[in-house]
Amino acid sequence: MATILVVDDDDAFRDGLAETLSDLGHRVVPAASGEAALEALRGGQAPACVFLDFRLPGIDGLDVLERLRADTAMKGVPVVMLTAHATSDNTIGAMRLGAFEHLTKPVGRDDIVSLLERIFSASQPPAPTGTEEAPFAGEPVSDKPLLLGVSEAMRAVQKQLGRAATSDATVLITGETGTGKEVAAHVLHQASSRRDGPFIAVNCAAIPHDLLESELFGHGKGAFTGAATDRAGRIVEADGGTLFLDEIGDMPPAMQAKLLRVLQERSVNPLGTNRSVPVDLRVIAATHRDLDAMVAAGGFREDLMYRLNIIPLHLPPLRERLADILPLAEHFLGLAARSAGRPMHLSAGAQRRLVEHLWLGNVRELKNAMERVCSLAPGPAVTEDDLAFLRGASVPSGQALPPEFADLPLGEAVERVERVMIARALALANGNRADAARRLGISRQSLYTKMASLGLT
Repeated sequence: MATILVVDDDDAFRDGLAETLSDLGHRVVPAASGEAALEALRGGQAPACVFLDFRLPGIDGLDVLERLRADTAMKGVPVVMLTAHATSDNTIGAMRLGAFEHLTKPVGRDDIVSLLERIFSASQPPAPTGTEEAPFAGEPVSDKPLLLGVSEAMRAVQKQLGRAATSDATVLITGETGTGKEVAAHVLHQASSRRDGPFIAVNCAAIPHDLLESELFGHGKGAFTGAATDRAGRIVEADGGTLFLDEIGDMPPAMQAKLLRVLQERSVNPLGTNRSVPVDLRVIAATHRDLDAMVAAGGFREDLMYRLNIIPLHLPPLRERLADILPLAEHFLGLAARSAGRPMHLSAGAQRRLVEHLWLGNVRELKNAMERVCSLAPGPAVTEDDLAFLRGASVPSGQALPPEFADLPLGEAVERVERVMIARALALANGNRADAARRLGISRQSLYTKMASLGLT
């Protein structure tokens, strides 16, 4: 039997969770506020774990978590953060402060059993589990970089990013073009202790090879024809902050060797000089290429790949994140509509079209599509006709919604959306329900419940 602290101001949820934990043989200490939780812990034995709500009266959940992590006796206690509405900020914030897991309410009994098994058997935080479905409720319409997503795949990325923010280790971000690798780098920088330092981005594929060395390492006066003055270079400019090397797979071999030296020695020699300039920076690299295959073919240095790949972060393509398509579309449409100064929303037919499209250009294609319809749609409602330019790859017709979908009442239209998304996820997962639930961003139990309510087998 373990002692578990449950902190939540929702009496019904707190009592229900406490009852479940008690039925599983554990002793529960309930608390309705952050202050009550800290008082219960004062001078007593540390609990085996803590279930902690984000939104609490008085001291909020993140403040409580921060205080627990500052307490030597409580520092190693696993803390599970709970929220009614998961956002990228609260997910990353929780993981940055060392939360064991971040779950979205309601939490099923099976999820609790699985979570407790992980807590009591693992010495390190394991791979993230599924969450209940949730819209981008609480997610701000903001111009700042946000790594948005409610699917299990993106929640896993957010959690891994939050953990990576606690160190200065080099990060390698991989993913297809348009998945948001530079956004992820920006978010990681802002979540880290280097947030007040510079964020310097260099696209290794966009700079001619003969100019890349001077761009990165700088040069001394007279180093080459036209070098009239000294130049610090992008690496030195990133001192105290973060250097983001986008498309690192396109860096020429000679430059790879020089970059490896910078990573090893944390110093840089400007072109045409004998001086060594020390630098204190974090390096984040990104590529859409398969570096393992490039190493095997001799196109990329193996030792550099190991230096870069200390913390790997993979961004999945949008077609594997079905739960994120409509929330992302609404978010981007909201940004564009705010700039245009007019309210806009997606009709049921437009939602159907967005779900059916395969988004080979990923999030970038979706963002561009929303900006386009905001400029060209004649009315406040984006219709299926407004999205006629989304030609090309789409869901096979057998998995698509019927054409009369757009004329259905809202409740029935939502049911049709759920049907096609579940059918598509099951098709992509070859009938594997656990994999389908992961793609949809919901728990397996939620998938079973929805399939039963919709009459799906």
